[in-house]
Amino acid sequence: MPETERDTQNMPIVACVTVGALEENCYIYACPDTREAVIIDPGDEPERILETIQELKLIPRYIINTHGHIDHICAIDAVSEVYPVPLAIHPADVPFYTDERTAQSYGLPTPLVKRKPDILLQEGDHISFGTLSLEVMHTPGHTPGGISLISPSYCVFSGDTLFYRSIGRTDLPGGNYEQIEQSIRNKLYTLEDDLVVFPGHGQPTTIIEEKYENPFVIAEE
Repeated sequence: MPETERDTQNMPIVACVTVGALEENCYIYACPDTREAVIIDPGDEPERILETIQELKLIPRYIINTHGHIDHICAIDAVSEVYPVPLAIHPADVPFYTDERTAQSYGLPTPLVKRKPDILLQEGDHISFGTLSLEVMHTPGHTPGGISLISPSYCVFSGDTLFYRSIGRTDLPGGNYEQIEQSIRNKLYTLEDDLVVFPGHGQPTTIIEEKYENPFVIAEE
């Protein structure tokens, strides 16, 4: 993770818990001063997510979904039993919570998420906790309601839109290759070059690396 001249003592806390058969990255992002946190994409293995929060002595304030795919949502109810904080997702992906066909294909009961979302996120919204704030950027393509969450001067949580040297699948229902290409090139690639990218699967990267090294979407000169 690039440090440059940043004050590492006051840098935000990022805990990644990789969960489930699809190795999805659930992130807990926290203010180092107040310990207030958001839980991003609790997809499976809620006991491990809860253990991480408690070990770090964090205070969750929100649960946020970058999108509604099954591997990103299935621990929401269990985590909410311990931390009944507001649940936020883009309105276009709310139907994934009650998608019977997907649940049946994985042998799971419906609804996949019993909770109703408290906050329907839109482009430009801000979620604040402690001294931190996350800005919502609508980045459809992998799903219609896919979002990325930007923490200015530090990082972006890209969900399944942008990965290390890869991009999200567009062959699933609601996927659209032209949309994801535009989301990456016209939105994510316009962010600060040194922002750390924390993706929904796999290892972190940076905006500038992906602009010039990602074989799927190269930045235009």
